[in-house]
Amino acid sequence: MDGIDVVLCRIDRYECQLIHAEEYPFPPELKEKLLQAIKGKTTLAQIGRVHIELAILFAEAVNTFLYTYDIDPKTVTAIGSHGQTLWHEPQGEFPFSMQLGDPSTLAARTRIPVVADFRAKDVAMGGQGAPLAPSFHQFLFQEVSESIAVVNIGGMANITIPGKTLIGYDTGPGNVLMDLWCQTHTGESYDKNGAWAGTGKINFTLLEKMLRENYFSQPYPKSTGREKFNKEWISRFAEEERLRSEDMQRTLLELTAVTICNELLKFQRDIAVLSGGGAKNTFLVERIKALIPNINVIIAENADMLEAMMMAWLAFKRIHNEHINLKDVTGAKENGILGGIYR
Repeated sequence: MDGIDVVLCRIDRYECQLIHAEEYPFPPELKEKLLQAIKGKTTLAQIGRVHIELAILFAEAVNTFLYTYDIDPKTVTAIGSHGQTLWHEPQGEFPFSMQLGDPSTLAARTRIPVVADFRAKDVAMGGQGAPLAPSFHQFLFQEVSESIAVVNIGGMANITIPGKTLIGYDTGPGNVLMDLWCQTHTGESYDKNGAWAGTGKINFTLLEKMLRENYFSQPYPKSTGREKFNKEWISRFAEEERLRSEDMQRTLLELTAVTICNELLKFQRDIAVLSGGGAKNTFLVERIKALIPNINVIIAENADMLEAMMMAWLAFKRIHNEHINLKDVTGAKENGILGGIYR
């Protein structure tokens, strides 16, 4: 919910080439509606309206992008749209993963076919439906797959270990907890470069308690989201230890760094490639480098646009009816053709 990333990619079976990229603002009032819905304080009518409101917002972003770069919509094969995850519950009696942003509305308002709903088929086949990124990372870094690990730091952080057997899973919170705490205590949507966290001190007692969260010790395949790591999760610990707000921010940043590095150290890789918005948090990157000095940590090219590029690539795969190599990542019974096409 930090912004709407729009990219134009030229894709074939061998490469995904980024041509143009833009980020458009995410309205604070819409973000608040979504956060309230995630807390469970909502109605079916409100969910339905937000579903359409998001799609209109996505369409406006796409149309602005097309106008900016003088692109004829008829030359665009498809839009790959992830949508905004409202709830992710891939385990239980009735597993599901819910993304909002109506693809029919997006297709109607842009006059471009839309590919969306990528997670549902994987969940239906017994998988976690997440993370999706490892399949794209393996495609992107296929020439050096045996020596690298890829870490995408979005709201949640996920790790990819490319190879003959593809491994990938969510390590835990990426930016989500830091962003929530920052917004609550400074009014800013995120802590730019980790500057505010840098003014605080780690509370190691609290960090140790946070690291006891069951999710961190679960074996993969696994995935998580805001249904677990949210304001309520932070509040449990904030009430136990009366900290200065900047000390909590510093501790939350360390939690993200430690949980990422704990997973990286489980695999013998020479290089860790960081992507996602968190790769722009210079203090977070410094901490990751300090915690794993024997691994060369680098920032991916177009790091904050790789997720949007992935959605374009997934749309390409769906248009060509190609299976996505994810079963070893998600635990699905087999690889599936993911996503629905909305013309």
